[in-house]
Amino acid sequence: MRIGIVGYGAGGKYFHAPFIEAAEDIELVGIVARSAAKKAEVEADFPGLPVYDSLSEMLAAGVDAVTITTPPHTRHDLVMEAIEAGVHVVADKPFAPTSQAARELAEAAARAGVVLNVFHNRRRDADILTLANVLGSGELGETWRVHSTMDQDDADSLELGASGGLLRDLGSHLVDQMLWLLGPATHVHATLDWTDRFGERTDCGFVVTMTHASGTVSTVSASKLNHSATRELRAYGSKGSYVASGSDVQAEALMLGRRPIEEPATWGIDAPEHWGTLSTRGGRETIPSAQGNYAGFYAEFARAVRGEGPEPVPAADGVRTLEVLDAARRGALENAVIAL
Repeated sequence: MRIGIVGYGAGGKYFHAPFIEAAEDIELVGIVARSAAKKAEVEADFPGLPVYDSLSEMLAAGVDAVTITTPPHTRHDLVMEAIEAGVHVVADKPFAPTSQAARELAEAAARAGVVLNVFHNRRRDADILTLANVLGSGELGETWRVHSTMDQDDADSLELGASGGLLRDLGSHLVDQMLWLLGPATHVHATLDWTDRFGERTDCGFVVTMTHASGTVSTVSASKLNHSATRELRAYGSKGSYVASGSDVQAEALMLGRRPIEEPATWGIDAPEHWGTLSTRGGRETIPSAQGNYAGFYAEFARAVRGEGPEPVPAADGVRTLEVLDAARRGALENAVIAL
């Protein structure tokens, strides 16, 4: 599958290009980058790779699929442009400003006969895959509650304005993880922290509580301005608990210049000091880290395009996540529990 990347900011450079490079049966054939500095980065990272000034120019050159990883306010229209050109699409999250706009994109993709997926890559985080294994083992019994905290001491990366905010950015991942683990949500309540320090009123922290159709309750929380760098997962069930204080192992490795294609056997496995503890009547057990690898998303996407397997994150999943985010924002503003 010949794929191009639209945008070469942190997302394109660190979270898409390395995993496209490492995925089987995919060839990176071009990148859209406009500024001279970004074009120079592409040339340094991928010497000789074609660089285009626009999505239209890339589509004219010919691709099978594109990844849209531009700023949030631009994504909807670019996704639609690719769909209308009959090209398969991976869209960064959130892939639309609202759940209604996301439904319109999903319907357009269905009409055009193209595969549209959302890059909820954090389903493939080591700590989430480990938790999924614990829940699937049945050792916790009936799952009562799951708590997920991901604080990042990274104020400079906060996306500003009406299309930004931490809820729609990191919240997209944390909500999607819980929907993937625990199934659809029926009720949502949230609180948001707000800041004006960057000139635009923006949510910079959140706590979102979801009641799932199964009866399990999940709570996800995050902050970017509180100088906290915390990743913790807690699960409570009728037979015990599981607690893990992990690290963002793939992101940390990428920022250090490592690449999954260079270390496939050990990539994405968290260090033993971050392994979680399962506590039951039988005692305490340390649970080794599962292997996370975002490249698996692209391998599955290519197979889905060929009609050889399921889509990794169908557009419908992205719509459901945005429905929760829309409800969370409304619930926070109204101090209300929102029924979906």
